[in-house]
Amino acid sequence: MLASVQHTPIDYLPVIMQAVVVLGFVGAVMLGSPFLGPNRSSKRKLESFECGIEQHGNARTPFSVKYFLIAILFVLFDVEVIFMYPWAINFRELGAFGFWEMLVFVGFLLAGFFYILLKGAFTWDRVIKPEGE
Repeated sequence: MLASVQHTPIDYLPVIMQAVVVLGFVGAVMLGSPFLGPNRSSKRKLESFECGIEQHGNARTPFSVKYFLIAILFVLFDVEVIFMYPWAINFRELGAFGFWEMLVFVGFLLAGFFYILLKGAFTWDRVIKPEGE
């Protein structure tokens, strides 16, 4: 038979001490870092830097979002294909009903793929002009 264990507040003292030490260290480092390191500002340090590419023009200029569209479509279709793995594992147990259900699923998947293909989502060289021009 298991004996019941009585916990007292003193049992939590090591956890409380560790939390105080950790929070104290984090606070000391955050407050002390501006004073410990060099603080030399220069024009080059204040420039925005992204991926090693030099800045050209204004950041507010419109750009093509084709890359992001392709990435989102890849994730969408990739996640749908992940649903096929459990079906393949349980193929024999699901029988003919599972087979026809998967054919319907693949049909919807292909219909969506052909829809975005016909809409021109994969056409990189086409320039879409905003309405009103």
